[in-house]
Amino acid sequence: MFSKPKSKIVHTVQTEGSSDPVPSAQLTRSPKTPIEPPAANTEPTGEIASISSGTSIIGKIVCDGSVNIFGRIEGEVRGASVNVCEGARVDGNLFADELIIGGTVRGTVEATRVKLQSTADVEGDICHQLLSIEENARFEGTSKRAAKETDMQPNVQSSAGWPLQSRESQPEVVPIAISPGVASE
Repeated sequence: MFSKPKSKIVHTVQTEGSSDPVPSAQLTRSPKTPIEPPAANTEPTGEIASISSGTSIIGKIVCDGSVNIFGRIEGEVRGASVNVCEGARVDGNLFADELIIGGTVRGTVEATRVKLQSTADVEGDICHQLLSIEENARFEGTSKRAAKETDMQPNVQSSAGWPLQSRESQPEVVPIAISPGVASE
């Protein structure tokens, strides 16, 4: 007897490239066409690898591009550009073309360009072509300026140009002492 008129509700969706809303009834999908989720194992778009602050890795890391380390590494790290960020720790050897250290490193460093930031704490030997040490950085060990890049690389290399095995003979090193507030090159 008493019945309310049925109202028709139309949901609208704004499509890409259009400013006019389209009724959702016009946006249908075939029931046989499944929606594919994004692949979990797709290649990342950037060329920078990151090791987060909650991550600890034991072993050898080889990266053709750049690597930012925020966590802890026990082992060897090789990359074109390596950044040991403030709060990070590496117990092992580092090999890179460009190396920035803002965290803690215990081990041998071989890089063309090495920069120790003010928060750096390094114990070990550094073989380099260019060394920059900011005020308040801590460095205890020896530094050797390599005359050319081949002085730092053994003959056996990976496809990325990085040495695959440790050197049998170590370069001659000159001991230095750096006090906080003193820079050296």
